[in-house]
Amino acid sequence: MGGESMTHTAPRSGGTGTGPVGSRTGQRLSGLAVALGLVLFLGGFAWGAVVYRPYTVPTSSMTPTIDAGDRILAQRVDGDEVHRGDVVVFKDATWANAPMVKRVVAIGGDTVSCCQDGRLKVNGKEIDEPYLPKGTPAEISNFPTVTVPEGRLFLLGDERGSSVDSTAHLTDAASGTVARSAVDARVDSVVYPMKGMLESPTGFEALGALSSPGPLRTIIALVIGGAVLVMGGGAYGPIAKRAGAARARRDSAEPAGVR
Repeated sequence: MGGESMTHTAPRSGGTGTGPVGSRTGQRLSGLAVALGLVLFLGGFAWGAVVYRPYTVPTSSMTPTIDAGDRILAQRVDGDEVHRGDVVVFKDATWANAPMVKRVVAIGGDTVSCCQDGRLKVNGKEIDEPYLPKGTPAEISNFPTVTVPEGRLFLLGDERGSSVDSTAHLTDAASGTVARSAVDARVDSVVYPMKGMLESPTGFEALGALSSPGPLRTIIALVIGGAVLVMGGGAYGPIAKRAGAARARRDSAEPAGVR
């Protein structure tokens, strides 16, 4: 009784057929990754659009923190949420009929004056301002002590020599101060060029609480994480197809089985 040779071919998953590639579990996970990624990606953008407003700064009054032409993201806040050291966007008809960007150095009830030892003084304390241009005084010319009325803010530019700020309005009825209600937003970050988040104004820490950073980092993490999930889930099909084709080529090169 002679032996009979025969070739036995077993179908394998992941071949070059026209059906779905990859395992059923892999397909489900890839679909879930794409769906979750879209939620995170679009949700992050939607959250950012609700919380933040973009601005382009036209002047150099906030140099070097913010240069002329820089694009910033400012968190929409109520004026009552503003603290010393915040960089804010505001609009006051007695200053200009346009949004302006300045730093809050004193709030209602504070006394502010300049300069002692080349530094700004708030409530009798000399303020360390590392965000000023290096080697420049806190103010080009001295100004007398101002008591900030309740519900108002005293604002200065970081480039004190060229900034039209509260010191230019000291003869106004409000002694150069601006109402808290005039504030539209608090600057969180310079996005173009990419300077990143503004540094915390720690020189004001001894006078009271500082503002907490906005949710920008979380929003960016959601957008990036969502994009990674969408791309990863979308890549599963092509990767599985390639892997299946490679297995099929490898199997076809193996010797035929003998029974």
